[in-house]
Amino acid sequence: MRPSPAVTNVTNSWSIRSTPEMSSEQFELWKTLLEERTGMTLHPERKPFLENSLAVRMRELALDDYDHYYQQLVAGSTGAKAMEWSVLVDRLTVQETSFFRHPGSYALVEEYVQRFIDERPPKSSLDVWSVGCSTGEEPYSLAMVISEQFQARKSSDYYGITATDISLPTLAKARKAIYGSRKVERIDPALRERYFRQLNEREYQVQDALRDRVCFARLNVLDLQQAPIRDMDIIFCQNMLIYFRRWRKRQIVTRLAEKLAPGGMLVLGAGEITDWHHPDLERVHFADALAFRRCR
Repeated sequence: MRPSPAVTNVTNSWSIRSTPEMSSEQFELWKTLLEERTGMTLHPERKPFLENSLAVRMRELALDDYDHYYQQLVAGSTGAKAMEWSVLVDRLTVQETSFFRHPGSYALVEEYVQRFIDERPPKSSLDVWSVGCSTGEEPYSLAMVISEQFQARKSSDYYGITATDISLPTLAKARKAIYGSRKVERIDPALRERYFRQLNEREYQVQDALRDRVCFARLNVLDLQQAPIRDMDIIFCQNMLIYFRRWRKRQIVTRLAEKLAPGGMLVLGAGEITDWHHPDLERVHFADALAFRRCR
C-alpha cells in the first residue's frame, strides 16, 4: 500500500527541517518543569541536548512548536499527560550505562558480602537496593557479584535486589534483560557463561535464576521519604546524583541513609558528592570507591 500524499508531505517536511531553535524563555520553562517533576536540572550548555530530545519526540507527534508541546504536557487530560510525560522522561533521563561500571565499587560490595556471610547467622537475608537502575546493567551486575560469593562459600543465606528508576519504558527493558553482544562481551567470560544465554548472533539474555533475584519498580527520587523501602543492607546509587543541584544531592543522600539497616552500606559514585556527613554514618575507606556505613 502506498502512503497518501498527505502523509508523504508531512514526512518529507519533517525530514528536511532542522531542529527548531529554543528561546531562552522556553528553555527556562522546560528546565523548570523537568526540575519540578524529577529534581534533575539542566545547565545552559545542555540546551542543545534538550532541543534535540524534544524535537525528536515532537516529530513523532507531528508538532513543530515547543510551546504547544509544553501546553499539551501541563494542560492536557490527566491520562494523556501522564502517558506522554512517561515517554518524554525516558528520552530525557536515560543515561548510558554498562555492566560492572566503576569496578572499585563492585569490589567493595564483594568484600561486604563476604563479611555478611561470615558474620551473620545462617539463612540470613541480604537486602540490596539499586537506585536509578536504568536498563538493568547495575542490578544484574550486583546480582552476579553476590551470587558468586554465595556459591563460593556455599552460603544458605538469601538475597534480593530492589531496582528502581523513574522511567517506565526503561524498567520494561530492564525486566526483559536482553542486551546486545557488544555490551555483554565486556563481562568476564566465566560470568557470561554462567549468567547469560545467547538468543541469537546479536543478543543475550540474563538467565532466569538471576532475573528472579531482582524486583524492578518505578520510583521518583523526589519521593524517597514516602518509599516503602527500609532496612537495606546495601544501597547502590551511582551516576545519578551528578544531574542534581548540590542541595538536592545532599537531600537525596540523607534520605537514602535513613533507609539503611544498622551496619548497612551506602555506595555512591566517586566524586558525585563532597562535604556531606550524617551523624549515623561513617566513611568506608576503600580504594576507588565512595561509601558510608551506618554505625548506629
